[in-house]
Amino acid sequence: MSAVTIRDLALEFDDSPPVRALDGVDLEIAEGSSLALVGESGSGKSTLASVLGRLQPRSARIVRGSVHVAGTDVLSLDTPALRRFRRDELAFVAQDPIGSLDPTMRIGRQLQLVLQSTGRDASLRRRVEMLEAMRIADPERVIPLFPHQVSGGMAQRIAIALALCRGPRLLIADEPTAALDSQVREEVVRLMFDQARALGTTILWLSHDLPAVARWCDDVAVMYAGRVVERGRAADVLGAPVHPYSRALAATDPSRVSQGERLVSIPGAPPVLHGEAVGCAFESRCPSRIDACARTRPQPLGPRATLCIRTDELRPRVRESEVSA
Repeated sequence: MSAVTIRDLALEFDDSPPVRALDGVDLEIAEGSSLALVGESGSGKSTLASVLGRLQPRSARIVRGSVHVAGTDVLSLDTPALRRFRRDELAFVAQDPIGSLDPTMRIGRQLQLVLQSTGRDASLRRRVEMLEAMRIADPERVIPLFPHQVSGGMAQRIAIALALCRGPRLLIADEPTAALDSQVREEVVRLMFDQARALGTTILWLSHDLPAVARWCDDVAVMYAGRVVERGRAADVLGAPVHPYSRALAATDPSRVSQGERLVSIPGAPPVLHGEAVGCAFESRCPSRIDACARTRPQPLGPRATLCIRTDELRPRVRESEVSA
C-alpha cells in the first residue's frame, strides 16, 4: 500500500507571467518507508511538501494532477475534513526548531495541548516519558521551560516529540538538522527515524545532506525544475546515478572528494519556468545533451523512472537490488 501517491501534479504561482514551480510531478512512497527528496534550492521540494498538507500559499494555483495521502484525496477535502486530516494523518518538522515552537508557552504545556487534542494521556508522567524517549536528560527540569531557554538540538527533539506523539501516518521533515551543529545532527536524525519506524510512520525527508540520506533513507527522489528526474533505492541512485542532473548533484557531495581535490559545482542555474517545459529543463546545463533534448519532453524510462531521452545510453549496469525490486 502507498502512503503517498502523486500523479502529474503541476502548480503555478500567480505572477506576471506565472511561475511554474511544479511541472508534472509523479511520486509514490510506500507505507512505512522513508524517502528523501533531494535537489538544488528552487527545485520544488518544499512546494511539493506543502501541497501534501494543502499548505501552499494562496498565490499558488494547482494546474492539474492528484495528491493522495493514506488513501485520502487531499485536493478535494473541504475545510473541516482538511483540519482533521492535518491533525490525524500528518506531522511536520521544520528547519528552525526554536521558531517551530510557541515562544509564549512552556514546553510542558505545548506537549499537554497536543496530547489532549487527540484524546491521549496528557499527564505529567506521559509528558516526561515523551522527552525521555527523545534522550532529553532531566525532563522534569525541561517541562517548565520556554523554548528560548533550551538549545537548538533540544528544541528540535521536542519538536519531533510533538510531531510524533499523535502517531501520524506521514512525517514531513524539511531539513530538520540544517540549523544544528554537526555534533548533534546525527543523534537528532537517529532519534527521528527510530521513533518514526517504531510507530510505522512514513517519512518524507527534504535534504541536501546526501551522505546522511544514503545512511538513513530507503529511497531517494531527485527533483529538478519541478519534476522528479530519477527515483529509486538510495544506494542505487546515489551510488550509480543515471540522470545527468543526478550525476552532477552527486559530484557536488564533499564526502566524495579526496583531500586537496577541487569540489566541482553544477554550471549555470536552474530555469525559471513560465509554463510547461517543452523539452528537458536541464538541457542548457547538461554535458550529455543532444539537439533533441531541447524539443522533446522526457517521459519516465527504465527501472528508476529516469526523465532523460538518453537513459538507455547513460544507464550503468542495473544493480541486483533494482532487478529484484
